[in-house]
Amino acid sequence: MKKIFLSLALGLIALGAQAQKLPSTTVKTLEGKPVDITSQISHDGPTVISFWATWCKPCIKELTAFMDYAIDLEEELGAKVLAVSIDDTRNSSRVAPLVQGQGWEYTVLLDENQDLKRNLGIVNVPFTLVLDKEGEVVWSHSGYSPGDEEHLAEVVEAVSRGEVPGE
Repeated sequence: MKKIFLSLALGLIALGAQAQKLPSTTVKTLEGKPVDITSQISHDGPTVISFWATWCKPCIKELTAFMDYAIDLEEELGAKVLAVSIDDTRNSSRVAPLVQGQGWEYTVLLDENQDLKRNLGIVNVPFTLVLDKEGEVVWSHSGYSPGDEEHLAEVVEAVSRGEVPGE
């Protein structure tokens, strides 16, 4: 019985360790145009997807702290950074003014129905994913503490070199 349980547990761990593709899901641009999230992936370098909300203070701190890194990573490595707001239709009108006020140069998308968030099994924000050039999720992180932006930049650099980073 112990061998069966151990085999089952190891199988589940191996299954969870397999790379996950980003699911084809429709989100909106700030202008309200529907786009498939998979069309937004960089094929020249890694893609960072940060899930956030206007009411989430740690999310805003993370995106603000990561801005300088993002500009360098986009220019030097061909990385792309997407900030996906999970604000619902009642609050999504607050997203564009907040983005402009913060001076964020990210591509900002709206997941008003939280379809993408749900498809990826994300529970809380902030939540960050890093995808490789093929669009496979190779790293994820939940929450934010000051300094996390430096680690995220290191992860993006590693992924751009073809390395699979550890948490």
